[in-house]
Amino acid sequence: MDDQLALLGRLQDAFLADIPDADPRAPVPACGRWRVRNLVEHLGRIHHWAAAQARRRQETPLGRGPFDLASFYAEQAAELHGTLVSLDPDARAWTLLETDDPGSTARFWHRRQVHETLVHLHDLRAATGRTVDDVAPHVWADTVDEVVTVMQPRQVRLGRMSPLERPVTLVATDAPGTWVLGAADGVPSAVRVSAPAQELALVLWGRVVPDPAVVTGLTLDGDETALDAALAERITP
Repeated sequence: MDDQLALLGRLQDAFLADIPDADPRAPVPACGRWRVRNLVEHLGRIHHWAAAQARRRQETPLGRGPFDLASFYAEQAAELHGTLVSLDPDARAWTLLETDDPGSTARFWHRRQVHETLVHLHDLRAATGRTVDDVAPHVWADTVDEVVTVMQPRQVRLGRMSPLERPVTLVATDAPGTWVLGAADGVPSAVRVSAPAQELALVLWGRVVPDPAVVTGLTLDGDETALDAALAERITP
């Protein structure tokens, strides 16, 4: 089992362990009208769907519910993890990349589901007034990398947003990593955003507002309106 599958299992276990302590009716901060029930069912359904994508099959509908949240999530988490363990990481899979992309393999889902689970673990803990404080900065840095190199380019490719007119430089202050969101040849970055990797990731996923007065360790250098314009776009699904 590779490190990402081990990490995925740990994050799934943490998410499952937190479900009984969360009121299913509690609102989930930064997630619109979602309640905890919506969040748990969403992640469970995504796990189920991703397991089918990795096998290159259409998923079996899970029904509308209502579900017992803990058992529902546990079943879908086990299905996903078991599927990924059973598949050759280099086996061809349906992914969010182009069909002929060399990265369209089962291994894609190792990484994608780590970050899906991590961001939603943050959501679940935020709903109960807690934080994710036991995940290494390099993992959050990879969350940033995935948005910059996979998610935002895909949104452009699918016509869900136009290319950014003013790219944004992102610098992790607690892990190796510098990225340019919306990088384009000959187009200079308009603003430099420096912060711990976790905060950068949560900014990109719309979970925290990039305000230095609110986010510890965040600094902005340059035209801050360029960052606002980037975050106003659908840079993630």
